[in-house]
Amino acid sequence: MTKDSLNFKAAFKYPFNRAVRMFNILWMFVPFIGWLALFGYGIEIIKHFIKGDFKELPKMEFGKHLKLGFFMFLKFIPFMIIITIINIVLVFIPIIGTLASWFVSLFVVPVLVINFFNKETIESYFEFEIIRAVFEDFEEYIIALLKSLALAVIFMLMFLILVGIPARSFTQNIFIADFYRRFIKNKGGK
Repeated sequence: MTKDSLNFKAAFKYPFNRAVRMFNILWMFVPFIGWLALFGYGIEIIKHFIKGDFKELPKMEFGKHLKLGFFMFLKFIPFMIIITIINIVLVFIPIIGTLASWFVSLFVVPVLVINFFNKETIESYFEFEIIRAVFEDFEEYIIALLKSLALAVIFMLMFLILVGIPARSFTQNIFIADFYRRFIKNKGGK
């Protein structure tokens, strides 16, 4: 692992460093408007990760995040349609189709989503050349995936005391965003 990578302890502590901001998850109970604001807030969190800011959850600015979430959702639709079509096609190819679907879900989509959140353009979803970083630094990417899985499991177990739900929601892409920061953005990306 490279010395500037995010460690597991810091990622675990991240949502608790300003724990009161985990209450922003309550916006999920406001249909559509709350969901879009949370989507925008999630993008803001990822942007902080990409900058290497793992100190605390940012302040939620409802209007700003609602607007961001709305426009990013609209921009997300073409990619969602394409991925859905690809998965439908792959379902009809026994075994190989399933493996290909997993491959796309694990090694292509996460990096393209982080790229989209970073650049906020439809085109950024189709910058497939950045996927090369996943295979050039394959060991680091696998470590990021495994850390993400371990963090998700811990926070899912903590759902019994309710803090696991927002903690998981607000950190679900922390290690992939850290990988993106170290191996894509800092090596020539925007």
